[in-house]
Amino acid sequence: MKKIITLSMLFVATALFAQEEAPKKLSISGSVDTYYQTYLTASDNVVQSFGSSFADQTGFALGMANVIASYEGETTGAVADLAFGTRGIQAAGGGNDLYINQLYAYWNVSESTTLTMGRWNTYLGYEVISPVANFNYSTSYLFSSGPFSMVGLKADFALSEDFSLMLAFMNPTDVNNNLTGGYALGAQLGYKGQFLNLYYDDDEVLGFEIDYTGGFDLSDSFFLGINGAYQVSDEAGFYGVALYPQLATSDSFSIGLRGELFGLHEKDVDDLPSVFATTLTASYTVDNLIIKPEIRLDSWSNDMPYFDSDGDASDNLAAFTLAAIYSF
Repeated sequence: MKKIITLSMLFVATALFAQEEAPKKLSISGSVDTYYQTYLTASDNVVQSFGSSFADQTGFALGMANVIASYEGETTGAVADLAFGTRGIQAAGGGNDLYINQLYAYWNVSESTTLTMGRWNTYLGYEVISPVANFNYSTSYLFSSGPFSMVGLKADFALSEDFSLMLAFMNPTDVNNNLTGGYALGAQLGYKGQFLNLYYDDDEVLGFEIDYTGGFDLSDSFFLGINGAYQVSDEAGFYGVALYPQLATSDSFSIGLRGELFGLHEKDVDDLPSVFATTLTASYTVDNLIIKPEIRLDSWSNDMPYFDSDGDASDNLAAFTLAAIYSF
């Protein structure tokens, strides 16, 4: 009898252990975001916006809803990320209300090597399309000017505990149906949370871009994020650097600043416009809901792309934004 009880207990323990160790199968996640925005230096009834992507409407406005279905087997898996709404349409460069944000399959060839084929969000830059993963609700010029998504084949290698390497062969950036006849190459070298990113497509779309993305925990509550990039295509392009100091005062409240210098360059052309954009954002979390009040001021060096409250041309624009983001 004692042997039967012992064997039964062993069987139950083995079954429980197997359940704990079983690979995750199908999971559903996603987010919803919406916001209110008003200009502080201009009238809201004048059509204008910051020169970056997303959050460019006044009054109450919609971001996007996205639903992510992911399936994970023992060595293979797939992800389908579908987005609905304004933010997704802008990321797609226009089109229908339904937008395929990501759609890829992967194979974990070994513990240190993963192959991925399909469409995935870009590896360049500090910010991403989903507002859940960004501290600031509005986006930077660097993010808006660089690629949004890639379509192709990539290989990720975990070289050691500290080093990682990614190599990719792709369509030119943000191109689903490759009608250009050309392709793009990509690479990323990572070391302890710091990433050097490279992209090249022989001037098919973006040309060449080198990008650094990283950050440092300066204390238990203070983090400094960094992004810098230089891009050139047909002897013209952009450059910029952005700093992201962020202070967490509690588990539910943080405050952060994004200071960005962004400019254009062209061979044999001097005094091209540049912009200094400052964005102050607070983040308060209640369960899965993130509330973000934000103040942003963009100032251009030698350009006047905006209008002030009197309707006159202006080189600066300021706005207050209140965003609500829910993740599930």
